[in-house]
Parts: sequence; C-alpha cells; structure tokens
Amino acid sequence: MRSRLPLVDFLKALASQLIVWHHLAYYGPMSDVALPLAPDLIRWLYNDGRYAVQVFLVVAGFLAVRGHAMTVNGKTVGPLLTQRFLRLAAPLPIVILLSILAYLIADNLTTDGLDSQPPELIQVAAHLFLVHKLFGFESLSAGLWYPAIDFQLFATFLVLVWLADRFEWSLAGPVLVLTSLSALIFNRLPEFDALGLYFFGAYGLGVLTGLSNGRLHWYIVAVTFMSVAALFVDFRERFALALLISGLLWLALRHGSLMSCGKGRLVCWLSDISYSVFLVHFPILLVVNAAFTRIAADQPMVQAGGMVIGWLLSVFAGALFYTFVDQPLQARLRSTFRGTLPAVTSGASAGR
Repeated sequence: MRSRLPLVDFLKALASQLIVWHHLAYYGPMSDVALPLAPDLIRWLYNDGRYAVQVFLVVAGFLAVRGHAMTVNGKTVGPLLTQRFLRLAAPLPIVILLSILAYLIADNLTTDGLDSQPPELIQVAAHLFLVHKLFGFESLSAGLWYPAIDFQLFATFLVLVWLADRFEWSLAGPVLVLTSLSALIFNRLPEFDALGLYFFGAYGLGVLTGLSNGRLHWYIVAVTFMSVAALFVDFRERFALALLISGLLWLALRHGSLMSCGKGRLVCWLSDISYSVFLVHFPILLVVNAAFTRIAADQPMVQAGGMVIGWLLSVFAGALFYTFVDQPLQARLRSTFRGTLPAVTSGASAGR
C-alpha cells in the first residue's frame, strides 16, 4: 500500500462531493423548488459544479506517473490495460442494475411517470465495455461516461510510455505534444467529447506535474506557456481550473508541507469512497427527488431538506458500495495481478 498524499485525498474528497451537489442542483425538481432559498448557490452548483471533474482528470494523470506505470514494455502493456479495464468496469453491472431499479421506483413514485424505457441488451453491453458514448447510446446513469474516458486516457498514457521507452525519447515530449493538441484543438470541439483526446489537456497537465517532481523542468515552463496561450485563444473555465490544480500539485511537490494539507480520517475516508460515490449517487438522487416531489412538491424548505438527505444518502450508499463491492473487487484484482505488474493507480479510483 502506497503512502498517502493528503492534498490529493482532499482534492478527490472535495471534488466527489461537489459532483453530487452539482447533480442535486442540475437534476430537479427538488432544486427548482428550493431555488428561492439560495439562488446564487444553487445556480453556481448548476452551472459550475461540473468543473470538479477536472480535479479527477488532473489527479488521474498525476497518479498514473506516481503509480509506477513508467515500468512499461511490450509485455506489460496488455496486462496493464486489462487490469485497468477490470478496475473500472467490474463494478458497472451492479451500478447499472441499481440505476434500472431506481428508474422503476421513481417511475412509480411520480404522478406522471418518467416515460423511460427499459434499456436494450446492446446498450447495457456498450456500458459494460466502456464504449456506450462512442456508439451514441444514452447513458444509463449520470457519470458513467467517466470510467470510459479514464480508460481511454490511461491507455493513451501507456502507449506514450511504451513509445518513449521503445525509441528512447523523453516521455515529457510526446505528453506535451498531445496535451497541447488537446488544449488548443480537441478540447474546443464538443463533437470530440466522447474521446479521451478531448480531456487529455487536463490529464496531461497532471502527468507532466507528476514527472517534474516539483522541479522547474523545461516542459513545465513550456506547458504553462501553452496553457495560458490556449486560454487566450479560447477561455474555458474547465481548463483554467485544470491548470490551477496542476499548479497546486506542482507547488505541493516542491514544498512538502503543502502536500500535507488536508490530513484527517474523514478526508481519507471520503477520498477512498470517492469513486464509489461517483458511481452510485445518481440512482439515489433519482429516488429521493421522486419521493420528495410526491411528499411536498411545492414547499421550498422541505425540498431543500430533501437535497441534504439526498447528499447524505449518496455518501452512505457510496460507503456501502465501497465496502461490499468495490473493495472486494480491488482485492481480487490485486491478488490476480500480484507479482506480474507494477502497481498502478489513477483516476477517481486511486487514493490509497
């Protein structure tokens, strides 16, 4: 088990909670009724809360380097990809089942129904193989796009590591090129948002930060200038946040006391369960929204209370999922790949 990085734990814990609150604000009707009580806060969560995903993207790249994925060669690329795929996809059958059950319960609780159709087998299969967005299938639960993107990003990173080793390049060079292409081109084109290339700007910032180990290497200067230029060309709050998070991590590597910020059992726990919360919170919110709409559809205080309850139940459900599903699956994967691969951590699931 690797040593903890308290600042990384804090960032993951905070980001996962913000994602839950973003979805509470984004998917009504509880937030619509509660809006007059805190209009600025709910509107901020609605519009900007989604940017918390950038934290996961930067941290994913950062931990991919620190997780010793650098020891990659032609023999290990396949097993590493298999390990990462199973890490991300193995919990999905239960998540999909929970989502289907949640839709059925919510449909029975609401007066008019949700007008939702049972998913087709091919749609479920596309989710399980992390390709549903690539093939244009509607997501069965909010957030299920992230495991697919995480896998694409990690696969791209492994290929870059292998190429750098094969041709004796500095890894920073190809990572910088792909980060620049993403920030300057792909991330500005919404039609590419089903591809990892769209998000590699944020992920690459994390990779380069991890490679630097807090030193002012040439590629840190280069990626900083490129990122600022990309924001001048097309200012995007999401990419600006990714740049700030990568800068914070670089400073934390340079000054160890900053990396120690955020210590605490609660933060560690929220960090550990962050991926589980990310996976299961939407079915919980769907049922809570339907239940509170049925109880008191037009009472702002009751609906605001429902939002708080939805948040608490999401964290509780994430903790249960982590304990009884995710943690046993991780243990099985570690046992299966023990002694054959370097330890790899990345993305929303990393943190221990």
